[in-house]
Order: sequence, then structure tokens, then C-alpha cells
Amino acid sequence: MASETASIVIIGGGAIGLGVAYHLAKRGAEDVVLLERNQLTSGTSWHAAGIVGPLRSSINLTRLAIYATELFQSLEEETGQSTGYRQTGGLWLAQSQARLTELKRIAAMGELTGLDARIVSPGHVHDLIPHMRTDDLAGALWVSEDGQANPVDVCMAYAKGARAGGVKIREGVDVIGIATDWGAIRTVRTRDGENIRCNKLIVCGGAWSRHLGAMAGVPIPLQAVEHMYIVTESMSDLASPFPVVRDLDGRIYLKEDAGKVVLGGFEPDAKVWDPLGPEGDRPFLELPEDWEQFEPFMMAGLNRYPGLETAGVQHFMNGPESFTPDTRQLMGESPSIKGFFVAAGFNSIGLMSSAGVGKVMADWLIDGAAPMDLWDVDIARFEPVSAAPRFLAARIPEAVSDQFAMHWPFKQKTTGRGLRRSPLHCSFEAAGAVFGAPTEWERPLWFATDQDERTFDYSYGAQCWWGAAAREAEATRNRVALYELTPFTKIDVAGPDAVRLLEHVCANTIDVEEGRAVYTQMLNARGGIEADVTVTRTGETAFRIVSGAATRWKDVAWLKRWRDTLELKVEIVDASSSEAVLGVMGPHARALLGALSSANFSNDGFPFATAQTIDIGMALVRATRVSFVGELGWELYVPNEFAEHVHETLVGAGADYGIAHAGHFCLDACRIEKGFRHWGHDIGPDDTPLEAGLGFAVAWDKPGGFLGRDALLRQRERGVVRKLVLFKVDDGDDGPPLLLHDEPVYRSGKLVGQTTSGARGFRTGDNLCLATVALADIPAQEFLAGDFEVSVAGGTYRATPLKKPAYDPSGARMRG
Repeated sequence: MASETASIVIIGGGAIGLGVAYHLAKRGAEDVVLLERNQLTSGTSWHAAGIVGPLRSSINLTRLAIYATELFQSLEEETGQSTGYRQTGGLWLAQSQARLTELKRIAAMGELTGLDARIVSPGHVHDLIPHMRTDDLAGALWVSEDGQANPVDVCMAYAKGARAGGVKIREGVDVIGIATDWGAIRTVRTRDGENIRCNKLIVCGGAWSRHLGAMAGVPIPLQAVEHMYIVTESMSDLASPFPVVRDLDGRIYLKEDAGKVVLGGFEPDAKVWDPLGPEGDRPFLELPEDWEQFEPFMMAGLNRYPGLETAGVQHFMNGPESFTPDTRQLMGESPSIKGFFVAAGFNSIGLMSSAGVGKVMADWLIDGAAPMDLWDVDIARFEPVSAAPRFLAARIPEAVSDQFAMHWPFKQKTTGRGLRRSPLHCSFEAAGAVFGAPTEWERPLWFATDQDERTFDYSYGAQCWWGAAAREAEATRNRVALYELTPFTKIDVAGPDAVRLLEHVCANTIDVEEGRAVYTQMLNARGGIEADVTVTRTGETAFRIVSGAATRWKDVAWLKRWRDTLELKVEIVDASSSEAVLGVMGPHARALLGALSSANFSNDGFPFATAQTIDIGMALVRATRVSFVGELGWELYVPNEFAEHVHETLVGAGADYGIAHAGHFCLDACRIEKGFRHWGHDIGPDDTPLEAGLGFAVAWDKPGGFLGRDALLRQRERGVVRKLVLFKVDDGDDGPPLLLHDEPVYRSGKLVGQTTSGARGFRTGDNLCLATVALADIPAQEFLAGDFEVSVAGGTYRATPLKKPAYDPSGARMRG
């Protein structure tokens, strides 16, 4: 059996795999091998529509996409291979005021990233494309940097550049096995009997990636569907240049290609396609024409561009395209297998993504860490169950439809629901819970008092749940409220080297007395925040770590990899599914718990930031005195089998104390009133504790230091250049703006930053947001004394920076 050794193996010779190969070559990586089972581009890249649209859903993803507009030009000059790239501009059409509001918010992303993105009138659209119908439009978004490229040409240019840099590209090599050893990648086995030993592997196999991941036990949650477009015969009188058109409400896109028009769309009922089926191995696969499925697109196209009625159809393209459950791609290192990387599931934007993704994945592979915050697309954001075939078959058609559907604030998925439920799900449902599942965990968003309140009416204005959340906030402030916190990540760390591990990865001091709870961040080497956690010492060599629901796999992997790197004797156990968690919050929490337990809940008996095992009714639970809502309160960690009893006991006795259930939306509003940071929104791997206002949680002088300390010391010495600030935002003439994230922030009319999260504060009555702002070499105090505004959907609103939290700035209520 032949064998070979490589430093990095790339599986997949499409746009993504070749983009990674090209950038590895540019970084000077040696012994890189790319394996393509058929011919380059023969999977899905060859039939890509070729649209290059840099405006994406987040700042970092937009920055990655912008890189394509630069590289596709220089790539042609470097390799001599044409890419077919040209900038045409693009139009995003709105047929309703709600859609126009959405586009105004999207335009702000363009401003934040330096794109020329602006709202234009229907008349302006008509001027750009005279033969297109515009009388039914409310307006449009114009993006000057939109364009198109030839997907095969781009791939060939990547391949030429990669080969010139020493990458071996091997076609006709089918991977049939991936071997691991002690949780790390070791060998790739091919159909011709060859074994290629490697320490790093990246799967860029498009629709076939889930199957490749399964060979190593790595769940890759993507699913292929049939995806269609048509190409007309040559048409006269086409605008030149012809902008890329996205008719979002019609679910279609149009672009010009060599005097022809390409018309495609995103199906509301996409047909799932099995890449392991009888035709899955055929290169340059075309599926049968399906005019019945395509008919809604054809009708929408005729409505938008009537000239299509007399144009012949030259080609009907129906090919496989892979999508993910949340319509964002999958990137990064598997949290379960060291050295197993993924770049797949690009939801029809693979060509455009290939440049930026190739660059950052090459950096990640070589340097061992992501070069920027990529949590939005990190494969670790998904639970393994998200790769279950039945879940994907249910969810993916909705994901495809969502590409051009309204992107309402707080929108919840409707398919693949009910997958993960806490032991208290039915009890909360009986109490009126309206559920959402942002991390596949069903959790109460709010509690309704009647059937009308159960209906989720989406809006860019006042939210249907504000009334319910206001009631819940009132109970939290004046009485006692019960919060469902079961989805929290719960990790038990134990062993003779547990203290050494946690002191290394945590910025705060963890070697404290038993029963103390420590708020801390885990940092990367750059000083960026990889996790925002509470660590409780439960024994001499035992600790419990609690973090957010979405980061379970990431946080467990981070701890295990540092344990293995440092060669420590530590057991790390994910206990997230073993316990229910209830938050008992409000000024009556002490009295209620005291009536149900023999424990002493006074400040002396149960100080803030401590934990004890206590009795509630007939059950034993672990109680931790902390609060994410800023009130007196305890989090109760309850073994699943006792959860119903504890809940019933609390609710039964709570009637005398005015108890009420409270949902996730109320909790989020309360935490923003307190200025509490949320990892993944306000803070992340690109943000340091000093920038985030979390320097109080850094133990600068603890023995042995901590990961990221050197970078923080350098930053402390030179001073921060940006800062996370809490703002109070004034109402406008049309009432309070809906603050979400990524809204531009101005100081004296100059763009200085963007919001990271926002909420209506129901206890304060204030509209609040956290925002990252650049200080521009101005001392922080002087900078914050300026005049600030926040732009929301094109309107501007006066904003006042707050030096202290809007609610209970002294923290007396929480610590009282």
C-alpha cells in the first residue's frame, strides 16, 4: 500500500479548496496536497452563477467578501489567467416599506465597511435599467462594488497560482477514509490504496462534505438541494453595464452574461438532493429540468423584466448546491478532532467567498488560530445533532427560502423545532411560554397571558412582546421572577492539574477558596476574549465553568486543547445536559428561597459570588449567588430528575411573593440596562478586556501569568484606541428606534463606530445600546464628552454615553 506524507491535505478542487490552496502557497506553506475526486470545478463550482456581492450580514464577513473584489483583479495580472471579473454595480429591490427599512439597515453595513451602498428611488432604478419594471417598487439599495466573475476561470487562476507556489494538485483521486488517533487527524486514505499521513486536513468538498466528515466522526451540518437558473438567448437593448439585480420580494436575481440574461432564485420549497445517490459521483452533474419548480421564478422574472417574454431559453441549469441550517457557511477547526478543518456549506456564495475564506483559512491552518473573529461562521457554533439527516431535511428548505425572505428582527425558525427541550419545557408551556430556539434549545422568549400575546408579529418597529417583557421586568424589579437558564453551558473541570490549567487560560485568579464564584474571561494570545465565563470552585481540585448556550462545543474544545498542549492531568466533562437551571431573581428572592430551604440566604450566610449546596423542598441543588439581570438573585443548578419538583415548589410558594415567569427577551433587556457584556455580540476574539471595560476581571500579577497577559500589558502601556460604551439613545419624531446591532455611531458628525447590541430598558424606560467606538487619539474622557448620534434605518438619533449602568449604577440591588 503506497504512502505519502503531507503537511496539509485539502479535499475538494472547487472554488473554496483552490482558494485555500492558492493562499497557502502565498504564505509559503510546504508539502500541501489538494485531492479532487474528479476534475477541478466538477462538483458545484462550474455551474455557479458568478455573482460577486461583497455586502454581507456582518462586518467581518463583509470585509472578507470585499477582498474578492481586489483579488480577482490582481489574480489575473499575477497568473495571466483571466477571471472574467468586472464591476457592474448591483440593485437590491424593495416592493414594500418593510423591505425598504431592511435595506436601509443593510446599507449601514456598507457604510461601516467602506462600500458605496445607498438607498435610491424607483426612478433611479429605471434610469439604470430602462426596460425593467419599477412602478411597484418602494425603493432600492444600490451597491457600486457588486459585480461578477467567471467561476471556472477564477478556479483555474487559483490553481495556476497554487501550483506555482508548490502545491500538488491531484485530480481523479477519491478519498474513501479519514483516520484519527487520540482525537487528532492522522491519515487520509484514497480509493487507489494510498495512505497520506498528515497533521492537518481541510474539507472543502461542497455538497459531499458531510459524508467526508462522517469518515472521521465529525458532524458537518449541511445539506444539498436542487438549485436552478436559466440562461436566455441573446437579448437586445440590455443596459450596459447591466447591474446585478436582486428582487428580494420576488425571490429572484438577474444578471447579464455575454448579452444574455441569467435568471435564478431561492426556492420556498427547495428539493433536498442526496450526494450519495446514483448520480452523486458524476462530474459536471446536471439534474433534470424542473419547469414546475421553476415556474414561480419565471413568473417573477417576467414581472420584473417583461422583455424576457420574447427571449428564448438557451439553457436550463439545475445543479446541486449545499446550504446550512442558519444560511451561514461552516469554517474552522472541528471542536472534536484536532487538525480537522472545514470550509464548506456556502449557501450559493462560494465563488465570491473563496478569496477571503481562502486567505483566513490559510492563516488559520498555518498559525493555529483564526486571524480574526469568525464566530458567525465557526463550525463550533453547531451542536452535533444539527448534522442529523432528518433535522437537515426539515430545516434546509426553510434555510434556502430565508436567503431572500424578510430578515425580521428576532425571527425564529419554524422547522426542525422541538429538538432540545429542558425538563421544564411542558411546565413553562403551561405557564404561557412563547418559545424560540436560537441555539436549537427551546427556551421561553416571553410569557403570554392570552392567545393574542402568543402570536409573534414581526416588525422593524415596536415589538409585539414588549408588553409581556415589561410585565416580567416589573416583577423582576419589584417582586421575584423565575428565569429558564437550562441552556447554559456547564463544564466540570477536575484533577490534580485543574488549578494550573484554569489559571493559565483565565485572566482572573481562579485559585480561590472553595465555594467562590469568579467572573473571568479566557483570552487568546492577542489578548482577545475567547470566552466569558463564571468559574466556581467546587472542591480542592474541582471547578464548574458556566458560559453561554451557544458556545458549548467551542468552550469545551478550548479547554481540552490547552490541557493537551500543556500535558496536564485534568478531566473535562460537559455537564450541560445533566442539570436544569432556574434563575430566581428580584428583591423577594431571598425571602422566597428562605421559606423553602434550611440554608441561610443573608449577606453573611450567602455572600455575593459564592455557591452552596442547599435544599429546596425535598431536593438538593447547587445555588450560586450571581445575577445577569442586576437584581438580588440566585441561579439554581438542579439535577434533571428533581427539576419539576423544584419548579413546582418555587411556583407554589412564590404566589405569596408575587412570583412571575420571565423570558429571554426580558433577561436580555435587563442585562443591557446593567451594561453587562454578551460574548458573540459585544465582545469576542478581537476585543480585549481593556477595550471592553472588563479590566476589573484581570489579575495582572497572579503567579505564572495567564494566556494573553503580554499582549494586554503592551496595550495597557500604550493605551486603548477603541472602547465599548453604553449609550442612552433619544426617541425620534417617530418614537424610539429599534436598536439591534451594527448601527453606525457618529461623534460630531464623523463615523466612529457601531452598536453591538441594543434593547428597550423596561425598568428604566430608556432605549439603550452598547457600541464599540474608535477614540481617534483623543483621551477617553474628552472623547466621551462629544456629541453622539446613532443611525438606525437611515434616521439619526441623539445618543448620550453613560459612565455607569443605566439601572442601579452602584450595584446595591444585586449585592444587597
